Amino acid sequence: MTRIRQWLALLTCVACALALAGCGFHLRQSAALPAVMQQQVYLQVNGGGEFPRSLAAALRASKVNVLNAPGAGIATLSVPVAAFSSRLLTTSGFQKVGEYVVGFRVTFTLTDANGKTVIPIQSIELSHEFAIDQTQFSAISSETEAIQRSLVREMTDAVMRRLEAQARLGSEVAPPAAASAPPASAG
Repeated sequence: MTRIRQWLALLTCVACALALAGCGFHLRQSAALPAVMQQQVYLQVNGGGEFPRSLAAALRASKVNVLNAPGAGIATLSVPVAAFSSRLLTTSGFQKVGEYVVGFRVTFTLTDANGKTVIPIQSIELSHEFAIDQTQFSAISSETEAIQRSLVREMTDAVMRRLEAQARLGSEVAPPAAASAPPASAG
């Protein structure tokens, strides 16, 4: 009787493993980042707050040493814009419930150790809307803070996905045409 239970337990474990393998489930791996930032990167974020800490933690989770200062042979992930915005969407003299939107905009670029552009400047904008009673100002403030924390997590994931996409492409990007020298005249 115990032998039958042992076999039944073993068959159940094997069936569960096969079911998980068959459905395509797999554990999330660390991000595959562009080659120029495989070992270390200087992270330069304009402003403070939670986003620089979150992005640095995500990079460290991908086995990248995040540096606080630029140096020779070090790629730079520059984030010149990381800004929240909030605004009232709907309001009425008779309504006490208003709709608000909290937005988060990040602009970033990646350059290699020689200053060549690996990822040209890109912008990502995320937002969440919520409805709340306009007479409860403390609720508006706490709801906005909770949404900002959520947007930081989502933005960190979005930036890491863009970095992963560039790693899959595996090639450097030429500088924008506006930055190149004008063609010489044949005069």
